[in-house]
Amino acid sequence: MSEKKPYYISTAIAYTSAKPHIGNTYEIVLADAIARYKRQAGYEVYFQTGTDEHGQKIQQKAEAAGISPQEYVDGVAGQIKDIWDLMNTTYDRFVRTTDPEHKTKVQKIFAKMYEKGDIYKGKYVGKYCTPCESFWTESQLVDGKCPDCGRECVDAEEEAYFFKMSKYADQLMKHIEEHPEFIQPESRKNEMINNFLKPGLQDLCVSRSSFTWGIPVPFDPKHVTYVWLDALTNYITALGYDPANEVQPELFRKNWPADVHIIGKDILRFHAIIWPAILLGLGLPLPKRILSHGLINVNGQKMSKTIGNVIDPLEVIDRHGIDAFRYYFSRHVDTFSDADFTWEKFDVMNNRTNRHISQR
Repeated sequence: MSEKKPYYISTAIAYTSAKPHIGNTYEIVLADAIARYKRQAGYEVYFQTGTDEHGQKIQQKAEAAGISPQEYVDGVAGQIKDIWDLMNTTYDRFVRTTDPEHKTKVQKIFAKMYEKGDIYKGKYVGKYCTPCESFWTESQLVDGKCPDCGRECVDAEEEAYFFKMSKYADQLMKHIEEHPEFIQPESRKNEMINNFLKPGLQDLCVSRSSFTWGIPVPFDPKHVTYVWLDALTNYITALGYDPANEVQPELFRKNWPADVHIIGKDILRFHAIIWPAILLGLGLPLPKRILSHGLINVNGQKMSKTIGNVIDPLEVIDRHGIDAFRYYFSRHVDTFSDADFTWEKFDVMNNRTNRHISQR
């Protein structure tokens, strides 16, 4: 009997600032559908998901709630995992960035990149979007606001460590040209090339010194590792990758590079630009494919707590059940396009499906 071919699939790890909405849940259902299909096709699937648990936004929310950041993320991560389990998703590993093993590996990765000369100390001056955990220059803002979420940015100035991302721009461009399937769909691949690579990559801030909730920089503990170097590396730390080892563990050797990362279009640049540059710096192969899905809007508008149109997946499940949720978002949502969710549309589709089943 021939040995099964491995297949490593991952999702974005959900940020623990709040419980997930139907958009986050759509992504885990999409990834689970692919994982199930690949298992049926004879692959040995390794399916990883989890939670991103550090950052200024979480520290602020914990302070407002009068609890420690660890208590806060324990609560939200538990809610996320409970919903993923309720949705019958068949993940193999639920990683948390507060896991001790992950934190140790991140510190080793940071130290290796610093020793190599790919990380240097400097000073950040510019704009910062707290909800997105993103730094921007004045010229990158859209109407004076964050180009990702459209919210207000604040002035930021602090000592920080930077990753020489610009050093790997040509290498990344060459990889994309030689592997046209690397970023899908092609329209989003072109966005990454035209909006980020061709204008030139800037070096990336990878530490913060204005708050404390994060993984300390091993040789400079007044700094904590910035969220992207922390969160993105989960895809290899959970496989046991250790930059100090000459020979990596079997789980890593068997499954890396990942076959596909499932990522929302709103955070694609972090996974299609920053993450590959980090991997190039570590001398590791890049994921085989990054699949960028569209967003779930509600009544023609982006989900927003300010607007008050965020839909809890539990509302959908309570109304129609788990199978109805999974079927609707697998069958009636175009993977690469934004979808507009309305209760009326969902009810109509669900009733139509039920009638079809009853007539069989």
